[in-house]
Amino acid sequence: MTPVIRWPAEAIWEAVAPLLPGFTVEILPEIDSTNTELMRRARAGRLEPVLLVAEAQTAGRGRLGRDWRGTPGESLMFSLALPLAPADWSGLSLAVGVGVAESLHPAVGLKWPNDLWWQDRKLAGILIETATFGAQRHAVIGVGVNIAPCEAAGLSTPPAALQELLPGIDAAQALLRLAAPLVQAVKAFESLGFAPFAARFNARDVLRDRAVTLSDGLQGTAHGVDESGALLVHTAAGMKQVTSAEVSVRPQAPAKP
Repeated sequence: MTPVIRWPAEAIWEAVAPLLPGFTVEILPEIDSTNTELMRRARAGRLEPVLLVAEAQTAGRGRLGRDWRGTPGESLMFSLALPLAPADWSGLSLAVGVGVAESLHPAVGLKWPNDLWWQDRKLAGILIETATFGAQRHAVIGVGVNIAPCEAAGLSTPPAALQELLPGIDAAQALLRLAAPLVQAVKAFESLGFAPFAARFNARDVLRDRAVTLSDGLQGTAHGVDESGALLVHTAAGMKQVTSAEVSVRPQAPAKP
């Protein structure tokens, strides 16, 4: 039986509307992808700020085209769409990660560039898409959070679930915790850029001081992020700034005794 989720739409609207004039909250029982839907609306000229939540997604998307499917109650899946005009877009996904992680739990870590981890397992992911319509740049910020423990079919490591950190929490409660802090983080980023977030990101950086391998085969030791959001990796050839959104970073497996 599908659980009935009591979404706190009014409370979220009251907290966020003063920050985003014209803001609305919309809950859908099922959709292909909240990011895809909000980009469709933007292309149709609907550019008002909105938080779109889906209880289930049939074609959710993660980074690098990966699927992110969710069923009611097991995951929190939503996208925030709004006009955004920062002087520099570098580090937006990291700033979003900071806002989400800080609102959920002190033990939640951040894995560059757009994942939230706990105990070396993925807890949540972020997918950001932007498009320009006339003179206005529109951003769609998608967030997916694992709420309940689930099977790890096809995965070498089972994903983390928020209920492991906060027993009894549900998707609605998680959304209420993070919606306003997320908007606050995005607005702060728009005004100030990533620099004020750098220390906060580094305080939760799960890769820092760990051996990593980049998708191009380069190996080194991660040393946090700089004020632009670039990942700093110390390699045999010196310090490398990793900025490409297409770079995948994985901790190297520990050496066997």
